[in-house]
Amino acid sequence: MKWVLITLAALVLIWLIVLPLAVVITEALKKGWGVYVEAIRDPDALSALRLTLLVAVITVPLNTIFGVAAAWAITKFKFRGKQLLVTLIDLPFAVSPVIGGLIYVLVYGVHGWFGPWLQEHDIKIIFALPGIILATLFVTFPFVARELIPLMEDQGQQEEEAAVTLGARGFRIFWKVTLPNIKWGLLYGIILCNARAMGEFGAVSVVSGHIRGETNTLPLHVEILYNEYQFSASFAVASLLLMLALVTLLLKSWFTRKSSH
Repeated sequence: MKWVLITLAALVLIWLIVLPLAVVITEALKKGWGVYVEAIRDPDALSALRLTLLVAVITVPLNTIFGVAAAWAITKFKFRGKQLLVTLIDLPFAVSPVIGGLIYVLVYGVHGWFGPWLQEHDIKIIFALPGIILATLFVTFPFVARELIPLMEDQGQQEEEAAVTLGARGFRIFWKVTLPNIKWGLLYGIILCNARAMGEFGAVSVVSGHIRGETNTLPLHVEILYNEYQFSASFAVASLLLMLALVTLLLKSWFTRKSSH
């Protein structure tokens, strides 16, 4: 039975993960290394790569701050509305990313609640960088908090209470007691958040406007190339996402081992 289960798991992994990854690499190099490099060096592809990394650099630290604060409040303190906060943290898991992007269009779009005021003051959110950041923040903000909450609940409050009896207060307790105990889980949550931020498609697609060289992230640029029948170029750009994913996977595995120790 053990070998049957292992074989079935291996077949599923090969069918769902290994074969698609092999197709991406094969199609990307199908027309030769020159075509591959040309697709990667295309100005629109480089612009999409820069935007993808910029969005990740902005959203991941913000979600890290929120996730740590939310997890700390939920696990270490008693207050009214705690269950509501937990529910709101889980909301992006229950709502389609496309709906999340549409919400921001309805709030900040030209015909949205704040649209006329934003237009009057020449502030662009939708079809611009701020809208992409807001949409990415929405779909990624549960990852850090959801990684830390079970970990901090399992650790309990004994060490923090002991620190209080020794005279420590506030952020000193966090830096000296809480953070060292959650550092590997925190890094793990950051890695997951970063992976989702770089690969997000649905919410970003709604708010970006698909403007070449300006508001296209890597996933959106891949879709445009594929729809234009530039298959080799689309798979070449997709391979960039694949390499970023592999780096994320390696970091995730390393942090998992560290966390288990």
